[in-house]
Amino acid sequence: MKTEGRNAVLELLKTDKTIEKILLEKGGQGSLGKIFAEARKKNLRVQFVDRAVLDKESETKRHQGAIAFTTDYEYADLYDLFGKEESLIVLCDGIEDVHNLGSILRVAECAGADGVVIPKAKGASVTEAVVRISAGAAEHIPVAKVPSINYAIDELKKQGYWVYALEAGGESIYREKLTGKIALVVGGEDSGVKRLTREKCDKILSIPLFGKVNSLNASVALGIAVYEVVRARLS
Repeated sequence: MKTEGRNAVLELLKTDKTIEKILLEKGGQGSLGKIFAEARKKNLRVQFVDRAVLDKESETKRHQGAIAFTTDYEYADLYDLFGKEESLIVLCDGIEDVHNLGSILRVAECAGADGVVIPKAKGASVTEAVVRISAGAAEHIPVAKVPSINYAIDELKKQGYWVYALEAGGESIYREKLTGKIALVVGGEDSGVKRLTREKCDKILSIPLFGKVNSLNASVALGIAVYEVVRARLS
């Protein structure tokens, strides 16, 4: 697996993941020097190569002079995400766009979520592109891959989580006290949260919209929701 981009590689170096090697652009400036210094501290293999080599290895074509090679992404076990009394878990129901998944991981990690859950089928997986788009957040937040989101909801409820679907037509999110064990389900770009999944949730929450556009991007909607959880915890 490849991690591309300066920030993503720097974040990767803060983790305990196995890094096989790092390619850095010859004569590169700025944060490339910091990447090299951190890699040396961990006795990692670093190769300085021409930009043409990086361009050839790059899958995103936005490597910024740095590519790290790691073992395949290691998913967490769903049950490893459980535990704390004040807990937040994000469930992705049919998020197929890698940009949205990467942004969701970044938002969830920044808000202090305990983990993100994705389905094994009908959804994006954690790829090199997702890691890059997440700006390294994918290296810090656990991601569990489950047979289905409905299965995960059942297991979360057994652990005392209150499960909310973020979807149009529900109660205003600003009227709900989001404390304790919270799970937020965010739906796909076009279909939203599936009907059977909505029915399994304890409540549907909506974000009021006042403009002419009638929907928000999935990661933007999640960003609003997770920081309502943060606000509730701090108030």
